[in-house]
Amino acid sequence: MLFNSLEFVIFLPIVFLLYWFVFRGRRWQNMLIVIASYIFYGWWDWRFLFLIAFTSLCSFASGLLLEKYEGRRHRQKLISAANITINLAILGVFKYFNFFVENLDVLFRSLFNYQMDWVTMNIILPVGISFYTFQALSYTIDVYQKKLPATHDIVEFFAYISFFPQLVAGPIERATNLLPQFQQQRSFDYAKSVDGCRQMLWGFVKKLLIADNCAGVVNEYWGSFEDQSGVSLFMLSILFGFQIYCDFSGYSDIAIGCARLFGFNLMRNFDFPFFSRSIPEFWRRWHISLTTWFRDYIYFPLGGSRGDKWKIIRNTYIVWGVSGLWHGASWHFVIWGLYYATLLVIYNLLGVNTKYQHVVAYNRYLPNLKETAQMAITSIFVVFSWIIFRSETMTQAGDYLYYMFTNPLFGDNKMIRKWVIWSSLLVIVEWMQRDKQHAMQLPPVRPFTYTFVRWAIYVALICASYVAYIVNIEDDNTFIYFQF
Repeated sequence: MLFNSLEFVIFLPIVFLLYWFVFRGRRWQNMLIVIASYIFYGWWDWRFLFLIAFTSLCSFASGLLLEKYEGRRHRQKLISAANITINLAILGVFKYFNFFVENLDVLFRSLFNYQMDWVTMNIILPVGISFYTFQALSYTIDVYQKKLPATHDIVEFFAYISFFPQLVAGPIERATNLLPQFQQQRSFDYAKSVDGCRQMLWGFVKKLLIADNCAGVVNEYWGSFEDQSGVSLFMLSILFGFQIYCDFSGYSDIAIGCARLFGFNLMRNFDFPFFSRSIPEFWRRWHISLTTWFRDYIYFPLGGSRGDKWKIIRNTYIVWGVSGLWHGASWHFVIWGLYYATLLVIYNLLGVNTKYQHVVAYNRYLPNLKETAQMAITSIFVVFSWIIFRSETMTQAGDYLYYMFTNPLFGDNKMIRKWVIWSSLLVIVEWMQRDKQHAMQLPPVRPFTYTFVRWAIYVALICASYVAYIVNIEDDNTFIYFQF
């Protein structure tokens, strides 16, 4: 089920009313969440429910076994390793089987001039499998590391894995944050719910008004990039940046806001990344739940930033190589990850890896000249990464860059220019709200203190989003990160 669908518009109020007025009490509410989440997820293909149920059951059992063999570290290591292997094997078969088979075939042909008789399968990638698999892994690892006790309530654990607001595209929650919330009694909080609705509205604005319209332009002109001017190609890559940001952060806003309607606090996934002054800061603000997952469960166990420079460089390349592969079973995603690894290593060697923890231009309306230059340089690095990310192969990415630098510099493409300008309005709004949790937290100053002004803004945004939805209803408007 899509957030931007009529089914969800009907589904959400029904679940909300049942949750607060019929299924009273923590255990009953958890049961409803499991039922609602399985309906939500099974809307695409009910067969995938067996997969998520199996993942949940294995991870739940691993927690009980880890508790049973408390003090017997060798046995606990085997249990933890077994569950991690099972989960990664499932992910590997569905997401990477054909990728590895095809690359092994290329390797054998190039080294031994021998073509292997490999069998490839037309496997449908289950929606959100990378997200809920990582969420299940975090539980096993956290229990093993004694960061939280194993749960004995299978319903609350199934609810943790399948919680529908963030099930298919995150944020990737940690067991230490989300699972205890299922173990607590929850009461309706009007202020939290209202703010959740505002955040959902901003998410729909980003998805329906910006991302979906940008997608139409990007899809139309990316396939014929050879015919565009250099400036148009650069602007087109900027437009894809707007598309993927508004699409993915829009989903996160809807998910976080929706969870608040049910009394849950999900972790923040985007923190206005367009205003980053360096690449390390950008990745502290973009897809936070994934970058911190890799940091805590791969980078730190490898040694993190401890040790000599070569170990730090090695750890950085390993983490970002895996991150690229997480995004897709293709070499261009791996190259995309290694591209960022190289930039992060350079920033680390320059000693600016951990700088800029505070909001840019704090207590000022505009950035100074240094901050402006830093944000511009960072944005250029990111724009080049979008070209690699959006391309289907590295050959296509190379061709795109070649034409961007060799085609005539200027050539008017009014459609690309139009949507770059319109999307820039979102940047202006988010700049004004950059010290908030989300852009719809209107400041307590006039005219926003007037109820009719706030409601006029809400109604205008709802109407504009609905019109955009109707205009683009014939297009494929699934969220980009569903494929990951």
